[in-house]
Amino acid sequence: MASMPTDHRDWYDTPLYYDIIFDGDTPREAAFLEEVWACYGPRSRTRKLLEPACGSGRLVLEMARRGWKVSGFDGNERMLQFARERLSKEGLQALLWSDWMQSFHLPKTEPYDLAHCLVSTFKYLLTEADAVAFLQRIAACLKPGGVFALGLHLSDYSKGKEEHERWVAQRDDIHVVCNTHTWAPNRKTRLEDLRTRLKITHAGRSHLQETRWQFRTYDARQVKALLGQVPELHLAACYDFTYNIHEPRELDDSYADIVLILVRE
Repeated sequence: MASMPTDHRDWYDTPLYYDIIFDGDTPREAAFLEEVWACYGPRSRTRKLLEPACGSGRLVLEMARRGWKVSGFDGNERMLQFARERLSKEGLQALLWSDWMQSFHLPKTEPYDLAHCLVSTFKYLLTEADAVAFLQRIAACLKPGGVFALGLHLSDYSKGKEEHERWVAQRDDIHVVCNTHTWAPNRKTRLEDLRTRLKITHAGRSHLQETRWQFRTYDARQVKALLGQVPELHLAACYDFTYNIHEPRELDDSYADIVLILVRE
């Protein structure tokens, strides 16, 4: 039997398939963000929100539905166009533009109440300088008491093992299987290699799509050291990816997927 051809391309260039995989978590993430704002946010009625690296706009759309005044940026124009089209279909608006996390510039606007960057997107910043620059820019765009929810996957340098995750999702007649392989993190370089393979079946035809990239690695100590360089942001709480507002966690290495709740001083 002939093997299925593989298309080597950035999965961010195919926003529909990316969106199908991740959209199932959108309502739960949005509800958690609103709970975070209620528990830790400023006493404000403006409900202004910023999403760096907003991707396909799944959370942009959901938060706009919930009455937030949403802004967002991303480095991939295809993702932004997908996000704009889905907003237009529902008669909703958001301010979206092309930009990069470490060097973004805001349009002229008042400070934000809430910002968020979930599912490890932050780890695309491969140097300490870029990570610090991003956090400083986030702090500068929040009003005093404003909140930033930052999600990332911690690395266990002692295991030296590869990891594999698999998701399956469907929308209409499009079926997507996502397999992500993560190689062991390198403590010296602070980098880990990843590969994602999507098997897309549409109208009875299937093809494979593969993306490879690197993430910067963090353990709990390294996260704390990074936050120490941005005193404008105070660590108010930690959670995991169950997004249970009633179950805060310690910032330690006992679990991998963390959400930092950072409050602008």
